[in-house]
Amino acid sequence: MKTTLRTDITVKDICEGFVYNELEGKGLFGLSGKLTIQPEYQRNYIYADGKRDVAVIESILKGYPLGLIYFNTVSADKFEVLDGQQRITSIGRFLTSKFAIKDEHGMEQYFSGIASDKQELILKTKLLIYECEGEESEIKEWFKTINIAGVPLNNQELLNAIYSGPFVTLGKEEFSNSQNSNIQKWSAYVTGSALRQDFLACALDWVSKGNVSEYMSRHRKQDNIKELKTYFNSVIDWISSIFTDVESEMRGLEWGRLYETYKKQAYDHNKVSKQVKELYSDSYVKNRRGVFEFILGGSSDTKLLDVRVFDEATKKSVYGKQKTEAEKKGISNCPLCAVGNNTNKTKIWTIAEMDADHVSAWSKGGATDIKNCEMLCKTHNRAKGNK
Repeated sequence: MKTTLRTDITVKDICEGFVYNELEGKGLFGLSGKLTIQPEYQRNYIYADGKRDVAVIESILKGYPLGLIYFNTVSADKFEVLDGQQRITSIGRFLTSKFAIKDEHGMEQYFSGIASDKQELILKTKLLIYECEGEESEIKEWFKTINIAGVPLNNQELLNAIYSGPFVTLGKEEFSNSQNSNIQKWSAYVTGSALRQDFLACALDWVSKGNVSEYMSRHRKQDNIKELKTYFNSVIDWISSIFTDVESEMRGLEWGRLYETYKKQAYDHNKVSKQVKELYSDSYVKNRRGVFEFILGGSSDTKLLDVRVFDEATKKSVYGKQKTEAEKKGISNCPLCAVGNNTNKTKIWTIAEMDADHVSAWSKGGATDIKNCEMLCKTHNRAKGNK
């Protein structure tokens, strides 16, 4: 890859013809239309937080270096930003009055309101820019190594860069647009930020059954995302039709896997709602995030709930009582071994060789207290399951 250092381009030059799309969160063009600030392999603009964008402007005013910026040479007199779009977009947004900074008196000032000497200082600041020329594979391999202002690219941002094209463009327009009215609904079940590609990553993970890279490669040149949107919305609609009450623990669950596993089963949403409330109010349930899969699976796998286990004092007390009674009768202190016909019929197990078990299963109303506790040898306890 060939690189050429440019030191003659000023802030005024680079912001000439700057366009910012508030809806998409993109700094689009600059350098009098010669520069594409956010090509498709770039992440969304994430500096609009009143801190990082302000820090860029304050750095210029204080004479601090902004660091190297890299352009990819697309053709003669046409460039796209390879690294530096967050900084360039921040500068362009300030010059076009999208945000303000505080002056020495703590008063907020937009670019048009700051002193003329400060305006001049900003506009005449020269940027250190490397123009890079190379094959697409070289450019994207280099892009993968870049960290922008200490914020590493996440996995989906890297995949967007590698498989940039019409499919990624449409995917980002749908799932990475923070102004999309569906974001609030999706946020009930999906964690993360639209700008950091988390909703797009989730949609791709669900539709590809975890094979995101292969799916993006296969669909890279397609100019529609119908399958992606349809599948994602099918999962969301399926969740909301079964679980009518939205709980915070629902966010970030493996809904794609659960949908594939249970989508053909019928559920009574009123009954499900009642079950959720009962499990949420049950003091023995330690893992609320497991409640939803527990219900979908027929309320049988109590491991999903991490039901509170018997404490050590209870185990020792029950073990001592069972051992004493067993020795008097000449039988095993494991009740199930004692009624069997094998070599363990009279075996006295150590406490380390036994597990505490609910006599009446928790899922069938059995409490986690000493009256409902018995010690079983590990083999019988595991075999008993939820019976």
